[in-house]
This record gives sequence, structure tokens and C-alpha cells, in this order.
Amino acid sequence: MDRKYFFERNLLALSRRNPVLCSRLSAAETTLECYKFLDSLSGELIPAFVDRAGSAHALHSTVDPVKEAGRLVATLKDKNGLSTESFVIFLGLGAGFAPLAALNSGDAAHVLVIDYDINGIAELFCSREYIAFLGDPRFTLLVDPSADLIESAILEIYKPALCGGIRVLPLRARTEQDKQKFGIAGDTIQRTIEKVSQDYSVQAHFGMRWFSNIIRNLESAQQQNRSARPVREAAICAAGPSLDEQIPLLLEQRERSRELFVIAADTALPALLHRGLKPDAIVSIDCQHISYYHFMGTGCADIPLFLDIASPPMLSGFSACPFFFSGGHPLAVYLSQQWRPLPLLDTSGGNVTYACLSLAESLSAQRITVYGADFSYPAGKVYARGTYIYPFFAQKQKRLAPLEAHFSSFLYRSPFLSPEADTNVDETALRYETTALRLYRKHFERKMAGMEALVRSAPGLGIPFSNGRESEQVHHFHPSTKRIFSLFAPGKARMSADQFLEQYRQDIAALPVRALPAHNLDAAEKRILTTLLPQAAAIKHRRPELTTPELIEAVKSYCVNEIDKVLREMRNEE
Repeated sequence: MDRKYFFERNLLALSRRNPVLCSRLSAAETTLECYKFLDSLSGELIPAFVDRAGSAHALHSTVDPVKEAGRLVATLKDKNGLSTESFVIFLGLGAGFAPLAALNSGDAAHVLVIDYDINGIAELFCSREYIAFLGDPRFTLLVDPSADLIESAILEIYKPALCGGIRVLPLRARTEQDKQKFGIAGDTIQRTIEKVSQDYSVQAHFGMRWFSNIIRNLESAQQQNRSARPVREAAICAAGPSLDEQIPLLLEQRERSRELFVIAADTALPALLHRGLKPDAIVSIDCQHISYYHFMGTGCADIPLFLDIASPPMLSGFSACPFFFSGGHPLAVYLSQQWRPLPLLDTSGGNVTYACLSLAESLSAQRITVYGADFSYPAGKVYARGTYIYPFFAQKQKRLAPLEAHFSSFLYRSPFLSPEADTNVDETALRYETTALRLYRKHFERKMAGMEALVRSAPGLGIPFSNGRESEQVHHFHPSTKRIFSLFAPGKARMSADQFLEQYRQDIAALPVRALPAHNLDAAEKRILTTLLPQAAAIKHRRPELTTPELIEAVKSYCVNEIDKVLREMRNEE
């Protein structure tokens, strides 16, 4: 058959799922002779990559490439013949023997192929049919992708609770001819896997608690009808040890500026109140019950409290002015789409100080000063005086476990890191930094760098921030510029909270487990399944032996039972 026949057949199959790539291939050159084509002993046509010197390098076995691909895919199974990695990334397309073998094995949840040179891919499409997997919903092809595109594709497709493990298999004869590009792809994949693993670990620990908290907060969230006013100047208060010395500076700043809006992390609240400083807002994002300790005995009923919808339900009772927001949990996103639009607050930094900065940005603050954000343990101190940890450990101390022992155990619970070479810090200062604290600081610095507001840190004991700008950032602050202020407020509810929960319960119960994996579901069913993934991670963590259908059935049962409990409470049923 001629080249045009293969090319058009492949583009037709590709167009149904990837019209953008199809359009790019239609405009590509197919006569540049990026490949030569050889016949294997088994009769298959083998592409051979032509390097700059004109030498051709066969990408597959010239004896039996199909058998070679089968042996490669067999490495994805354990000794009992069970698949250990069902999400497979192939670096290099070639003739597609290995991706097709993975899909035909029946164990692959998804196959992702990454290759470079759109003209070369067009030549491959002229040589043979790839339609056996181009139209498969479990297959994705990325050609000349940026690092960001690779990351976003993996984050969108790879669901560890459903897919299991992930494996990267390079087509060596292809990757050796373009080491730099495939090297960048490999590094990006590794970083993305680490990010997915971190997210999955968090979901495994908190997935069920998130769900339980969210559905129990809906009754309070439906009563929220206030909006938060825009601000011009904000102060963010974290609970690091530096806050002890910085509170007098903050009090002076508040006296000088009536416009100053003080945003306190929940952890810092008692420390501020004990020193006579009443914040204008409190932010809380932790789903754990330990959050109660930040509010107990503080008398903060008249202070607006900004709560992630996944926060413990009882927290909203500490304030007469609770503001619920969506921090990005799949169920929070879903209920914002299907029930009531909640204000979206960026909590991706993983800590409440980052969320405070996001709130200041959402309230249109133009000048922001940060207090108590040490992101380290300066001189071995863990928190500012007056924070929850002091009475918490005081209650736990015993004759053989005094207060100092609890603080020491807290301080040394994670290994410390060596100072970064490019960090501008006083080498004589003693600052203990852990992996988590460094990650929080990096996220915070990236957030600062992407904001238009002037963000500065008050002098303190922690590691100074670095955001790649001039210290005053005056080139990003224009007081005379007219700004558009967005309203931080919820949208109108489409139905009552109990009606939404009843409909959501029915949709969960009707989710067809037999249709899994997810590509067999329709759009509405996929949205429901997405809201269940954190709970799936939590249950899978506790019961790793469950198959995917068994896991989803267990998740459905748990969620339906939880919703039934909440509906009975809402309707005052016995």
C-alpha cells in the first residue's frame, strides 16, 4: 500500500481523540528521510533512525520485533503473572510494537508515548498503520512536548489508586539519538512522579477525613451570605519563633496605618491574642482535629474565619463570620460546579502561611508584609510563645517525660538538611531546616515571585526569602494604577445542601463499577469518580489487596453510608 493510504488512515484514527496533533502532522514534512525502513526476518517493517552522519539505526529487533516487544511488556508482571505497573510511559514511538503489546496484554490502565520531531513522526505514519492503538482511549501520544505539557499530561491521566504503579520504558535505539530532549523528558517524568507520590501519600492519610468533613460542612456553608471586602495593605502572621520579637513591630505598623489588614494563620492566633493583637481575619486549612487547639479559649467569635470546606466541621462554630472556600479538593471543585460556587483559594503550597498569602492576593492587597514565617527552627525553637504546642505538651508531660523531652522529640522527628549553597543566610545563625519546611519555603517563594503585589518579610530569625527580585520590588508596585477588585464571596446555591447530598448519593450508588477503567465512563460518571479518588487512596492504603472493582465498591459503600448519616442529622431523623 502507498504512503498516502497509511498516513490518511492514521490521521483519521488520531483525529477523534487528538485533533491538535492531527493538524500538526497534516502540515508536517514527510520527505525529509528522517527514517529508513528495513524488513525483519519475521516480515515486519522496521524503522531505522538516520543520524546526522547518514547512518541508519534500527529501532527494533531485525529478527522478531513483535516477540521482542512481548518480552519487554512481560517485565511489567511479577512472578505470579500479575501486573505491577499498569501505567506505562514509552520514550520513543518507533513502529509501536511495545505500546501495542502493553495495550493488548489487558493489564494496561494507560500507555503514554513521548517522542520528538513532528516530521519524523509523520514519516512513521506513512510507513504503517498505527490505528490499533491511536483510537484506544487508554493511549496518549505526545510529540515535541514541553516539560510543562509532560507534567500536566501525567497529572491528568495517572491516578495511582486505580492505575497502580508507573513504569518508564525507553526505546534505547531512539533515545540514544536525541539524548538531550529525552533526558529532559525523563527528568520531568521523575519530578512529576515524585509530586504524584506526595499527593497520593497525603490522600492516603486524609482522603476519608476530607470527605467526612466536606459533607458535614455543607449545612453551614449554605448559610454563608457575606462577602469579604477588598484591602490595600495586609500583614500575614505565621507562628514561627520570630513572631515573638516581631509583634511589637506589627503593633507599630497597625498604629501608623489604619488600612492595615492583619491575616493570622490559625496556629498564630493564640500568640497574637495573648499579646493584645487582634487580627482582622483567621485562615485555617488543616482537616485534622488538632486545629481545635488553636481556637479553644481564644474568644475569637467576632473575627472572620476563612475555612477550607474540608476543615473539621466544629471549627465554623468558633466564629460568627465563617467564610468557606475551596482549596482544590476534587469534591470541593465538584460541589462548586454542581451546588454552590465557593471562592477558590490557592492552597497548593501545603501550609497555612501560603494560604494566608493567597487570601491577601484574593482580597487585592497591594502591599503585604509577612511576620513569623521562619520555615525553619531557629536556635531549636519550634513555635512562637503562646501557640497551641505549649499547653498541649504541658498536659502530656510526666516525671519521666518532661516538657523539654516533648519539644525535643518534636524538633528531631525529621532529619535536618544542610544549608543551601545559594541561600543568603548568616552562617553563625543556628537554623534547623527539614525537607518539608524547605519545600514549604520554595512554594512560598514561587508564589511571591508570581504576584503583582509588593511582598516583604519582616526581619526575623528564619531563613530570608529569595524570589529573584529586587528587595523592594518597586518595579511591580504602582500605587497609581487602577486595580480591579474581585469579590470574595460564594455564588448562589442551585439547591439546598440536603438536596445536593441526596443527588450526589444517588450518583455514587449508580456509578457502574463494571465500566471501569475510567475511559469507559461517560463525562458525568467521570466527574463522580474523580471526587472518590482521595477516598480510594485512603482505603487502598489500608487494604492494598483490593482489586480496582473491589476498591471502588468499598469506596462507594463508605461514601453512601457517610452521606446517609449526614442526611439523617440534617433531617433530624432518629
